[in-house]
Amino acid sequence: MKKILIVAIIPLLFACSAKDADKELSKEDQLKKYKSEFATLKKKISSLEKEIRSESNTDEAISVAVTEITNSKFEHFIQVTGNVEADKNITITPEANGNIISIDVVEGQKVRKGDVIGKLNTAQIQRSIDEVKTNLELSNILFERQQRLWNQKIGSEVEYLQAKANKEALESKLEALVAQKDMAIITAPFNGIIDEIHQKKGELAGPSIPFAQLVNIDQVYVEADVAETYLNYIKAGEKADLEFPAIDFRTSASIYRTSNIIDPGNRSFKVRVNLNNPGHKIKPNLISVLKIKDYEIDNAIVVPSIIVKKDFEGSYLYVAKKEGKKLVANKTYIQISKTYNNLSLIESGVQLGDKIITEGYSQVVNGTLISTK
Repeated sequence: MKKILIVAIIPLLFACSAKDADKELSKEDQLKKYKSEFATLKKKISSLEKEIRSESNTDEAISVAVTEITNSKFEHFIQVTGNVEADKNITITPEANGNIISIDVVEGQKVRKGDVIGKLNTAQIQRSIDEVKTNLELSNILFERQQRLWNQKIGSEVEYLQAKANKEALESKLEALVAQKDMAIITAPFNGIIDEIHQKKGELAGPSIPFAQLVNIDQVYVEADVAETYLNYIKAGEKADLEFPAIDFRTSASIYRTSNIIDPGNRSFKVRVNLNNPGHKIKPNLISVLKIKDYEIDNAIVVPSIIVKKDFEGSYLYVAKKEGKKLVANKTYIQISKTYNNLSLIESGVQLGDKIITEGYSQVVNGTLISTK
């Protein structure tokens, strides 16, 4: 009956206090009034708990399970969402303008660096090349004759230099035209797979028009934004666990790098994790969940979070205490620094060797007579 009385009297006292509060009081005066009422409540609760403890020898002991506190390892992780990227994932565009006369690959085809992907119309360039070659042949003949005369001290130096300059200018022009013709041949810049072809034979191609998508996902990377508050705790070289929910795949790898710039928009920095991808299971733009450890301590006091309760004074749990020959539940306030995976790291309030109530804690109050299972 005493337990029921404690539960019933608390809301009753608060209701009376709320009804008696003067609505005309200022906020500061109302706060003082509520603090005074709270102090009165604490005294009454303490008095009732003492009565229960004094009468506990007539009550039946409540059966509970206790666990002795020992040193435990505590790890804290953060989880962030990242996106899969590939360094070798590019859109190929021709270096020259022209009509497409052939597309030499199909989508999904593997290509090697230097393989021809497509060709543009080079008829006009070829005509210019042929014309320059003809002029260059004549220029070479004239230069050779002028050079023989000059070696024999016949003719002027100016005529010799003009013939030489004309020949060299045509050679340079031919070299430029050949390079321009080569630019009309579209080749693969690295080994990969033609993922998509954007144009068709006969269309006009140019440097600003996407021609094909070339990818190589033998190696990919995951990039994620991490809040700046973790800047001092996450470093390159540390391990990260990665999960790809869409393909039900998990792996782990070291953090490759952390960015040196904080994004002013979301107050975060970037973390990059490189991954080998031999089976090409991981695709670019796939979503990944990264779990990164930001805190670890070997010798710590760790308790299940579910047994920690809160009231007006803070967080508490129940510790089994000996009072003479009796074993009672002692309400003990604690300081919690971190919580992860349903475990709480306790900074103060309990110590090694204390026996905490882990089962039946919801059936006891401070001073309840208990027995262990």
